[in-house]
Amino acid sequence: MTQLAFIFPGQGSQQVGMGAELARAYPVADTVFQAADTALGRALRQLCFEGPEADLKQTENTQLAILVCSVATLRVLETFGIVPNAVAGHSLGEYSALVAAEVLDFSDALRLVQARASYMAEAGDTQQGTMAAILGMEADQLQQLCDTAEGVVNIANYNCPGQLVISGEVAAVNSVVSLAKAEIGERRCRLLPVSGAFHSPLMAPAQQKFGAVLDSITLHPPKIDIAMNVTGAFATDADDIRHLLFQQITESVQWEKTLQAIEKTGITHFIEVGPGKVLSGLVKRTLPESSAMNVEDVKTLSVVTGEYGSSG
Repeated sequence: MTQLAFIFPGQGSQQVGMGAELARAYPVADTVFQAADTALGRALRQLCFEGPEADLKQTENTQLAILVCSVATLRVLETFGIVPNAVAGHSLGEYSALVAAEVLDFSDALRLVQARASYMAEAGDTQQGTMAAILGMEADQLQQLCDTAEGVVNIANYNCPGQLVISGEVAAVNSVVSLAKAEIGERRCRLLPVSGAFHSPLMAPAQQKFGAVLDSITLHPPKIDIAMNVTGAFATDADDIRHLLFQQITESVQWEKTLQAIEKTGITHFIEVGPGKVLSGLVKRTLPESSAMNVEDVKTLSVVTGEYGSSG
């Protein structure tokens, strides 16, 4: 039987209507949305299905919406007997992966992501940071540009070969972007429409507040292998995972290393679980010999179940 890795998307993959088809077609998916609405005391289901887009794009809404949509999609895949041998999630997506690995109960994941999103949005409002994508530059070269800039700026996401994201103070990020443009061209550098400098030291106030909430949550040893963002390696101890989740708010996302760690176990088939197909593209750029498919609606589900399903 083919070994599979499930990978879960992070902020930026949201879109109005996400999860609606699966919730209409599969009660197990709709139950996840209903449970979230009840736990949170708000109409997150309606926000995912109907928008408005401006509200869905707000950090404190986006993170919860993607978590719920991803877990709903996960539950549908499980009904077809499609289960992972390893999991990972990109930034926010790590919480969906932790639910899949049974490290976190869904209700606790909601609590953590609600706190994480709220504190990150708050920090973004007070710290005035930004992020930028840099394409086609080596990490060492980009790190040198960050080191020469005045102010706080660091590499926040190592997404795949040739795709890096920097994060930090607005002036410092703009300075690095200007330097990078001179070396690799204007079209390969772009500021991202984000509300804060995620995965940078500017998120330290959010990290400290989040730590208190994190300490109140029970984490279980993973029942499925899980590779973590901060290290790009597998973690097996619940206390280690807790520490890595705390670090993740200010540390870089080592996504390229994460995918390589999964491939080293012999897994070459990846399924992106949740809205969008950003991570599927990163798999193809990082591991060209591997395959990647995504599940976000009835059509993509039918393709994946046709390939990997064993029951229904």
